[in-house]
Amino acid sequence: MKIWLAFFLAGTTAAAQAEMWKCTDADGNTRYTNVRAEIKGCKPLNLEPLNTAPAPAQAPRAQQQKPANFPSVDSETQKQRDAGRRKILEQEMAQEQQQLDTAKKKLAEQQDVRLGNEKNYARVEERLKPFEAAVKLHESNIESLKRELANIK
Repeated sequence: MKIWLAFFLAGTTAAAQAEMWKCTDADGNTRYTNVRAEIKGCKPLNLEPLNTAPAPAQAPRAQQQKPANFPSVDSETQKQRDAGRRKILEQEMAQEQQQLDTAKKKLAEQQDVRLGNEKNYARVEERLKPFEAAVKLHESNIESLKRELANIK
């Protein structure tokens, strides 16, 4: 019984490796095929069997030790620093929000104005671009500040 199993496994591994041929047509175009019906005038490729061995397991990374003279602070000092940082970011957020409101107000004012030399809408859009860019800038800054505030412990 074991002998038959060995013959069966040996036969299936050979069948798992496909035969490949390299074909070049009259125009010099190269194509590859594994279909026997299309191999007329093709050269067989001698491919090495694929390596199916699993990758070696990675060793866990060792914890890096801090040097003896590495600067560190106690948790209470770090909490004070984090609180100061939060206060600064909140002040920047309030200031940025005011600047955003001002930029939106200026954009709205400019959208309501139509100058005499702006006979087509492309000129209006060109005039509004700096105001729209200012609004986008302040909105982007506010989003960044919100992310920073969320990352504070």
